[in-house]
Amino acid sequence: MAMQNATLPAQNVPAPNGVFLPAFTLWWREVVRFYRQRSRVVGVIASPVVFWIVIGSGFGTSFRSGAGAGQQHYLYYFYPGALIMIVLFTSIFTMMSVIEDRKEGFLLSVLVAPVPRSSIVLGKVMGGTTLSAVQGLIFLAFAPFVGVHMTLIQFLLVVLTVLLVSFALTALGFAIAWPMDSTQAFHAIINLFLIPLWLLSGALFPLAGASSWIRDLMYINPLTYGVEALRSLLYPSSRESFPLPASMATLVLFSLFMFALAFMMVNRRTTKPAA
Repeated sequence: MAMQNATLPAQNVPAPNGVFLPAFTLWWREVVRFYRQRSRVVGVIASPVVFWIVIGSGFGTSFRSGAGAGQQHYLYYFYPGALIMIVLFTSIFTMMSVIEDRKEGFLLSVLVAPVPRSSIVLGKVMGGTTLSAVQGLIFLAFAPFVGVHMTLIQFLLVVLTVLLVSFALTALGFAIAWPMDSTQAFHAIINLFLIPLWLLSGALFPLAGASSWIRDLMYINPLTYGVEALRSLLYPSSRESFPLPASMATLVLFSLFMFALAFMMVNRRTTKPAA
């Protein structure tokens, strides 16, 4: 009897791969499923490219901001914002798979499996992060066309910035999608909340030239620090609104907070009483 009681605590301790193996499986499933749908791959990359070229060329030389963007052509100024747009849309819309998995019954099978719930969050979030970061970095192929020539250190810092933004936004998308049963409701939240989040990030206009109340909203918008970090890395000679270390630190905190929120959403779901 004593030996049985002694083994009980060990049964409650997950195996070393108890979190990471299921998370890896979910991560791989997200990657494979996304790239099997080639229309999504083309659409996610092509739409921001068209948006960047049309908007950038449309404003063209009429856009001048001596404070935030110097004397840049607007096509150059808008480039970091277009990159963030790719990351935003890929991160958020990839998490629609949470709703689809619930409808198809796959999510229920994962929930009843003997794996930690943290592996669900980690696998799904890392899957969306991988997809959005890769597609955001593909957009860097256009960097030479806007006069960007990066050193290795600059490139690695750009990769780190894109990864942090991707991780934070994917975790945010997971937290929004988790309690929802309808893709229509998910799209409504996207249009109401996330599009303004991008518009007020400094992607379209510089922080210095905004009105006071818009500037206050941009200061508290964590996506602003991602755009500013990319702009300072891609255009080192441009005037920074925030120091690069401060922007990176804000992105790290934003990522940790969003992942914690996603983890709390999963746990709150499991503690609801049965109907």
